[in-house]
Amino acid sequence: MIRSNSIFLLSSIILFLPLGSVYTKDFNALCSTCRQLVDKFDKGLEKTAKQNFGGGNTEWEERKLSKYELSEIRLTEILEGLCDSSSFECNHMLEENEEHFETWWFKRKTKHPDLFKWFCIETIKVCCPKGLFGLDCNTCIGGADKPCHGNGKCDGDGTRSGNGKCSCDKGYEGEFCLDCSDGYFSALRNDTFSLCKECHESCDGCTGGTNQDCKECRNGWEKDPEGACIDINECTKDPATCKDNQYCLNTDGSFSCKECDIRCSGCKGPGASYCLTCADGFKDEESTCTDINECTEDPALCKDNQYCLNTDGSFYCKECDTRCSGCKGPGASNCLTCADGYKDEEGTCTEENKEVPAFDSEDSQTGDSPEKHEDL
Repeated sequence: MIRSNSIFLLSSIILFLPLGSVYTKDFNALCSTCRQLVDKFDKGLEKTAKQNFGGGNTEWEERKLSKYELSEIRLTEILEGLCDSSSFECNHMLEENEEHFETWWFKRKTKHPDLFKWFCIETIKVCCPKGLFGLDCNTCIGGADKPCHGNGKCDGDGTRSGNGKCSCDKGYEGEFCLDCSDGYFSALRNDTFSLCKECHESCDGCTGGTNQDCKECRNGWEKDPEGACIDINECTKDPATCKDNQYCLNTDGSFSCKECDIRCSGCKGPGASYCLTCADGFKDEESTCTDINECTEDPALCKDNQYCLNTDGSFYCKECDTRCSGCKGPGASNCLTCADGYKDEEGTCTEENKEVPAFDSEDSQTGDSPEKHEDL
């Protein structure tokens, strides 16, 4: 009764559609849903392959009720596991076509073991065999075995949708995907087959795969006396290609500019051994720029009660520890002398003991003791 009311309501809606409206199915989505249903059905078959009725007397049940393998109970268990509750498309297709599954299970399975072909292609007709497309399952360009001659994808392939046009793979072009696109050359070609290979990286158009087969050279390359495209070394060009304190790194067909090492003032390559001159705070030692230790070269760099801390290319002046009067480093163990109130104990300045005046009990009874003051 519910299904009859639904059909009546749907018919009423169609009657009142404006003239010219066309109801079209998304066969691509429908075929995908159908394929998922069949895949789940096949997994259900595997899952239930070794099961039985599960009763107390399996032999009696199979004799009286038919074998579990071919039973309606097994079919029901498989159908119940086909769709997730949240998948409207799957549940809708299953609900509309449950009778077809029953027909295949009981009457067609032996003669038509391929459920996808029988159900999705031949019965509800939402899919086509591979290599075919469209409502009438027309053959893709290049043939069903090699759609687009094996060099692309046929629009709608395997579904009742699409127009059959080819989307060519990289390196191929044309209606039939037999032509080679820019940057590729034909290595082999006949009426039904084409093999395109990539040109050498130096070529702008080519007739073969080497740098000697270029029609023209790409930017960053030039022809040598033999006609082969070779790399241009931009780093040898004048004027200089890079900014001050950068060096040029040549690459095939191009170049890049890299920052010099911090120890360099100008350079011709990476690292301190390629400096043109050394940066401030560094000096040349055996053709490599090394740090100058300003703290040892000029002990008077810092003020009194400060010590010098060397860094790469520079130095810092740090305050001595409060226990020191002059120092050569951090902490109380690097004092030159100890500050007032501190004494040297085994190389570390420590606080001197303060004298505590003795307590005279007799003085507490004399009039010299301070009077107790109370606020009134």
